[in-house]
Amino acid sequence: MAAPAPSQMTVDELAARAGVTVRTLRFYSAKGLLPPPELGPRRVGWYGAEHLGRLELIEELQRQGLTLAAIERYLAQLPADIGSLDLAFHRGLVASWTPEAAEEATREQLGRRVGRELSEEDVDRLAAMGALHRTEDPERFKIEPGLLPLGVRVLDVPIPLETLLAARAVVRLHSQATAHDLHRLFRDTVWRPYRESEPTEEELERMKGLTERIQPMVVQALVTAFQRSLAEELTRSDP
Repeated sequence: MAAPAPSQMTVDELAARAGVTVRTLRFYSAKGLLPPPELGPRRVGWYGAEHLGRLELIEELQRQGLTLAAIERYLAQLPADIGSLDLAFHRGLVASWTPEAAEEATREQLGRRVGRELSEEDVDRLAAMGALHRTEDPERFKIEPGLLPLGVRVLDVPIPLETLLAARAVVRLHSQATAHDLHRLFRDTVWRPYRESEPTEEELERMKGLTERIQPMVVQALVTAFQRSLAEELTRSDP
């Protein structure tokens, strides 16, 4: 049976799971980006799944180019009691804007990375969610770094495999349509008029930099809109 998600980790264990140094973790804590740990006997600090999820989100936002001040503002908008699953959801959506290159890993490396031994059923479910892809070698996989943490957190949720496949198809269909419409809107109302104004090369590069910096803001807007729409649907649903 697969091991449950970590509920108590020391600072060293949390740093190892997140792939950062203890010094980096303490720096984030000092900046207020991570909530304080729960103090146990002998004042040992214990960290949980929410700390890991928040740390992974911070690292992803940094990879997207956000400054620490911008990350602080992003995190301040999240609910105070946000859970690890919602944090992983945010990370997955942020990472999906500019997908990371798929990484290869053996089954053993994958197990160490996610902190649990994965069964064949687990692998099937992660593949259905797009978090990993099988290769010709049954012991090697291609991993999607932005989706893997989210996929692992919902492994034990009792959702049929067929539902996961259908949900992935729905999300992919609508996300492609949204990306297409947003790209067309920006191209026709911002980029094309700007090009027609005959800017200098330096001004063009500055505009490209600005468009890259607003991408996380657009992602956050999509996340917020989706969460509100989902809440409205659940409210209207029959009990």
